[in-house]
Amino acid sequence: MDVEQRLRRIRLWLWVVVVGLFLSGATAFPLEIEVRWLLRLVEPLSDQLPALVAWIERVHTGLVETGDRYPFMLYGTDWLAFAHLVLAVAFWGPLRDPVRNVWVVQLGMIACAGIVPLALICGPIRDIPWFWTLVDLSFAVGAFPPLWFAYRHIRRIEAAGGGWRGDRPAALADAG
Repeated sequence: MDVEQRLRRIRLWLWVVVVGLFLSGATAFPLEIEVRWLLRLVEPLSDQLPALVAWIERVHTGLVETGDRYPFMLYGTDWLAFAHLVLAVAFWGPLRDPVRNVWVVQLGMIACAGIVPLALICGPIRDIPWFWTLVDLSFAVGAFPPLWFAYRHIRRIEAAGGGWRGDRPAALADAG
């Protein structure tokens, strides 16, 4: 596989992560509305999935009551959303220059690994049901593979002597 093919694959995998981070961030702002919609969607399943429906009802009630009584508490989810958007922007570096900015990809993989103990430790402390902890863990499961695939291609470019000169891989700069 040549450098250009690897670059295309790196960028594809990184765009998967960037879009995921952007969507996670953008959807963390209107939580109360989204959970209300989700509740309407799952209410007909209350006989088949009573624990899930009860949990979503509880989350919705918590968001509404917190928003009414303590709106400043929801500011924390605004910062969570902002952090996701900032992380998405951080991947602009590896999209432009993957070899030089491989550390961002490594940071992303470390963050994915960190989700696991956070969810498994803090979930029970915060009375998060096990099935919802699995949803939280899905972020690590969903983001780690594309980061890993991008990382492997970056390291192969690096090993092949495809360092960077300016805005082009050295292998391409030397050829043209």
